[in-house]
Amino acid sequence: MKIAFIGLGNMGGSMAQNLLKARQEVFGYDLNEKALQHFAESGGVVCSSPQAAAKEADLVITMLPAAKHVRDVYLGEEGVLAVLKAGSLCIDSSTIDPQTIKDIAAIGKTKKISICDAPVSGGTIGAQAGTLTFMVGADEQTFKAVGTVLGFMGKNIVYCGDVGTGQVAKICNNLILGISMTAVAEGMALGVKLGIDPQALAGVINSSSGRCWSSEVCNPWPDICANAPASRGYQDGFATQLMLKDLGLAIEAAGQVKQPILLGGLVQQLYQQLCLQGNASLDFSSIIQQYLPHQQ
Repeated sequence: MKIAFIGLGNMGGSMAQNLLKARQEVFGYDLNEKALQHFAESGGVVCSSPQAAAKEADLVITMLPAAKHVRDVYLGEEGVLAVLKAGSLCIDSSTIDPQTIKDIAAIGKTKKISICDAPVSGGTIGAQAGTLTFMVGADEQTFKAVGTVLGFMGKNIVYCGDVGTGQVAKICNNLILGISMTAVAEGMALGVKLGIDPQALAGVINSSSGRCWSSEVCNPWPDICANAPASRGYQDGFATQLMLKDLGLAIEAAGQVKQPILLGGLVQQLYQQLCLQGNASLDFSSIIQQYLPHQQ
């Protein structure tokens, strides 16, 4: 299968690498020259535009920052739907609002192109290890068709329902993630301020009822988790600005159905403040800096 991969950033680049490790033929495009160079060094075929990448592809995977980028890649002047042949498959693994992917899928259907949403959970660590969770919104036939490819990049492939439901699952998951990371940061900062060794505190949390992904895999305190962004200056992770975007998506969706979002609103303000302080590109676990002013 020939695969086009559009968006080779911190997440997409690692996902594409796992496809290459699985001996797939991957045509890639990204605006970042460094990302393209790394992709090429790993055996990928660098292309000059999304259309150039998709022209010979049987399947397109997109991993992009926001809904406007997804719309442009599928429907814009260099849109891939204009060059894909009937029977092609498309997987959007970006985190966007559910309606955007529904609209794109409806247009794809008129061209006999099957499009599904498959946002991911697991962060940059999971992307590198090939252990991501994919939340798939698709008809059952498309879900079966994309399963093998998703399996090259992830460990858990979850069928959520019709197109758009993968995004519903993702924004709810990231709402919880943003809140839990903030909670772990608050607890770690308090414990250290009260005099406990951070390694000891993390050990207690991770063997007790406070245990969660944010404490065990991506702890916000430096050098607790060797592979976590906190142990490399909060670089090369899930950017704070992307967490802020996802919290905004959850709050916007909640407003549409009149569902209260209380903790999410508070955490959104904390991430907004972190971005305004110039930390938008740091990993979202850098939220702990809001509790440690001397480290800012």
